[in-house]
Amino acid sequence: MTNVQSTHFDALQTIGINSKKAAASLTGLPTAAKNDAIKSISEALRSKAAIILDANREDLEAGRAAGLSESLLDRLMLDESRIGAIADALIELTAIDDPVGQIVDEWERPNGLRLSTVRVPLGVVGIIYEARPNVTVDAAALCLKTGNAVILRGSSSAIRSNMALVAVIRDAIETVGLPADAVQLVEDTSRETAARLFKMNDVLDVLIPRGSANLIRTVVDQATVPVIETGAGNCHVYISESADKEMAIHIAVNAKTQRPSVCNAAEKILIHQNWPHTAELVQALQWEGVVIHGDEGIIDRADGVLVASDEDWAMEYLDLEVAIKVVSSTEEAISHINTYGTRHSEAIVSNDTAEAAKFQIGVDAAAVYHNASTRFTDGFEFGFGAELGISTQKLHARGPMGLPALTSVKTLIAGSGQCK
Repeated sequence: MTNVQSTHFDALQTIGINSKKAAASLTGLPTAAKNDAIKSISEALRSKAAIILDANREDLEAGRAAGLSESLLDRLMLDESRIGAIADALIELTAIDDPVGQIVDEWERPNGLRLSTVRVPLGVVGIIYEARPNVTVDAAALCLKTGNAVILRGSSSAIRSNMALVAVIRDAIETVGLPADAVQLVEDTSRETAARLFKMNDVLDVLIPRGSANLIRTVVDQATVPVIETGAGNCHVYISESADKEMAIHIAVNAKTQRPSVCNAAEKILIHQNWPHTAELVQALQWEGVVIHGDEGIIDRADGVLVASDEDWAMEYLDLEVAIKVVSSTEEAISHINTYGTRHSEAIVSNDTAEAAKFQIGVDAAAVYHNASTRFTDGFEFGFGAELGISTQKLHARGPMGLPALTSVKTLIAGSGQCK
């Protein structure tokens, strides 16, 4: 190991030790104290926005020089409006019920023992993510609200923004009496340090990756720390034979174009072979600048369509690009989605409620919509406040991860001298 690597690993170990101490001090903290810290962060973001934006501009300039795509630059970009929205969201988060201490269940045994299961913090949460500096604030606030310490490891593309944000956050929470080390940033963005973080079982209680499919797969494959898998979004909109024309076009266009760089944007559209408005849908998408890849059924029905390859059906474009396929039945649509989807968000447009129910039951995804855009898969839209990501696994948490997903449970037992 080189001296540089040793220094970075020593720094990471120090972060881990300090996080454990901070997590212990957060245990049992009153909700009011946690809310005060979050409000302090909100105020500091507004008052120090100029410092944050200067750092973000440096990241954007470096990103453009490095050839980052427009979609990645959009994820990276902060402006006064986005900082204001982040600050507003923090105030909204303070109004949401604190899950810590909530009684999940309680019962009494025949021998008189009284048992209750209550929500408790996870402890130390690790977040590894790409580009989006808003995740830095969301993760810190959600973890603070649930009494967890957090170790943040962003990408090199956002390092200046993240350093500025974490400095603001640490100062803000220290001002109201919370330990600054409740929120820490791993400033070394090397793969070696990330790989070390993946295996810090003595420090981390859980690791949450948020970003590209490649990042998520790397964490899942390499980590020995328990991982909550957030998913890439190869999301589908299925337009059934009975779908209303205007509704179907509106939903498909919104799901694809409203913000194409995010994981809940539609990447595929499946159309029943008897739905008669395919050409109009394709034209509506093309008017919005969307590049269309299609199978033979689409090419026969619409102009200006590229031939879809086998790779297209599994592709997450994250851009104004979509693949469209004609299917013969709802069953075929379900089968195709379960083969190529990422278990994130799927939608059916249909006037047949029985057909919609079959689709919603049959599709394996965290969120399945009937007559609505996939763009609603979001912590705010679900009423959870900010989110840490969208879990596509089936253990502990699934779908947008709000406050309860950052808690575990413990069982408390009250007796009166029972020994058997």
